[in-house]
Amino acid sequence: MKAWGDEQLERIVSGLLIAGVSLSAAVVLLGGFGFLWQHGAQVADYHTFRGVAQQYRSSRGVVRAATSLDWRGVVQLGLLMLIITPIARVAFSLVGFAVERDGTYAALTALVLAILIYSFVAPH
Repeated sequence: MKAWGDEQLERIVSGLLIAGVSLSAAVVLLGGFGFLWQHGAQVADYHTFRGVAQQYRSSRGVVRAATSLDWRGVVQLGLLMLIITPIARVAFSLVGFAVERDGTYAALTALVLAILIYSFVAPH
């Protein structure tokens, strides 16, 4: 019997996904409540379109906004965490396959991880 089995890897990965989604949902809710607390009485103006502010268009800008308690930034950070959760799952799976010395799955998982990271950081 291996010290690191498929069932153990599946349990850890499912726990990682549950924790990531739960934490990101909590951050989004916190940001939403904070935003409503701060801006809930303002009247919405739907006649003029305003795009997303420049500070929310990069990961660094979102983190900077969230750490300064900009509530829109906190919501964006929660959404960013939600996007990063499956990437973390693939990274952890890569480690698990490497520990199991399963070269085929490790190579395929490394390829998928490289594609995910490229699509996340590549300029759009």
